[in-house]
Amino acid sequence: MSFAIREAEKGDMPSVLKLVQELADFEKESNAVIVTVKDLEKDGFGETPLFKCFIAEMDNEIVGMSLFYPRYSTWKGPTIHLEDLIVTEHKRGNKIGKALYKKVIEYGYNIGVERIEWAVLDWNEPAINFYESTGAKVLRDWDTAQIDRASIKKYLKL
Repeated sequence: MSFAIREAEKGDMPSVLKLVQELADFEKESNAVIVTVKDLEKDGFGETPLFKCFIAEMDNEIVGMSLFYPRYSTWKGPTIHLEDLIVTEHKRGNKIGKALYKKVIEYGYNIGVERIEWAVLDWNEPAINFYESTGAKVLRDWDTAQIDRASIKKYLKL
């Protein structure tokens, strides 16, 4: 089956959000997604876009996406963070994920980033094995830290 990878457009955001929710379900975080289509449209296609997104299409259906954004490393300089890469479950096994991953890597290389980074769940061994096979290092000695909006407010005593 053939598919095409292209840059996402504003009108693709309903399908992108469906894929984000599918990923959240897969990662056992079904209730964690609070972003809306309107948020994605505003944040990705406003005056100062906060992210870039590639989508995979097969038979006029969006079946995968990769969403990433710029970061800066005080050790390395410009980097990008790959936030999500997902292929809908019924289309996995067609090398779509690999093509989306390669598109992000090519994009990063072409804009001159020194590193591309992302998080992967420690129980997702197929993904870890794939990433390592491409030369990526999975840093098992680092833990991800996050503070959500409610905790921010509490910390700031607001």
